[in-house]
Amino acid sequence: MKLTDTQTLILNTAIQSPDGRLSWFPDNLKGGARDKVLGSLLRQGLIQIDGETHRVTDRAYEALGVVVPPAPVEPIKAAPRTRGNTKQAQIIAMLQRPEGATISQIVEATGWQPHTVRGTFAGAFKKKLGLTLSSSKDDHGQRVYRIGHAD
Repeated sequence: MKLTDTQTLILNTAIQSPDGRLSWFPDNLKGGARDKVLGSLLRQGLIQIDGETHRVTDRAYEALGVVVPPAPVEPIKAAPRTRGNTKQAQIIAMLQRPEGATISQIVEATGWQPHTVRGTFAGAFKKKLGLTLSSSKDDHGQRVYRIGHAD
């Protein structure tokens, strides 16, 4: 693909910008001449219209003999975590034991009211932390809660 000197200058400048936007044009390129150059770049697939601006395409990098930069990587969201010295961490440790924990055991360990413990299960553990809770009744008829164990 043959590019004019003007097209090469415009594209070289655009690929230097992080977003590949055409923001610079030579001073002598005005009005109809500018539209003609942009039209030619569009027809060749070297630029694309993005809203009210023009951006270079991968084909422009290839035409200039430049390696196409990798697409930006979405940052990975860190999984919610719990500090080790909190009541929440203490409850999670109790629920991860093979024998699990009852509401009364958690109330005794934390000093919380039973309704607060149940609310923590539904809100913080299930919704915010995405933990899977299971429950079953033990031999004494008490409900035992566990994390990650299906009975």
